[in-house]
Amino acid sequence: MNKVMSRTPHPRPRHRPPTRHDTRRPSSGSRRASADSRAAATTRTARPQPPRTAPQEPARPSRPTDLFADRLVAVLSGQRPVHWMLRHTAGRAYDDLARLAAEGPLRTRGTARPVVRDIGYYVAGEGALEVFARVGAGSRLRALAFRLERGADLRWRCTAVETGPRPLP
Repeated sequence: MNKVMSRTPHPRPRHRPPTRHDTRRPSSGSRRASADSRAAATTRTARPQPPRTAPQEPARPSRPTDLFADRLVAVLSGQRPVHWMLRHTAGRAYDDLARLAAEGPLRTRGTARPVVRDIGYYVAGEGALEVFARVGAGSRLRALAFRLERGADLRWRCTAVETGPRPLP
């Protein structure tokens, strides 16, 4: 069987990183610390602090199915312009993508940004993949389907794009 499900459940969106505080300045009250408090601060021994670690950035997708799904969601949700995908498409796919982007099938109101929740693909032939993705924004779930073909230069290009039917208002 050639059908494969590949994406693990998407973790919850990360919250904003904590604000960086300058430890040399008082957090409340007057801006200038008195000479007594500065002298007391210099005579105290500082307790060793554990090293701060920056939040880990999510790893970039390595498979072409994941990469193209994320790129198409960015274009269809209005986060990126359509011409961003110009060199990654072939044939009628760019025209289809421009038509779909004008309709804005994945645009959302509010703060929920669309994310790819699940991806599956079917190996249609040598150098051809038919990919389907479930795209979620908040409690809404939409479908995205596209075809990838590997060219003579060994680069993957999107040759067809479709979304599910538009939901009723």
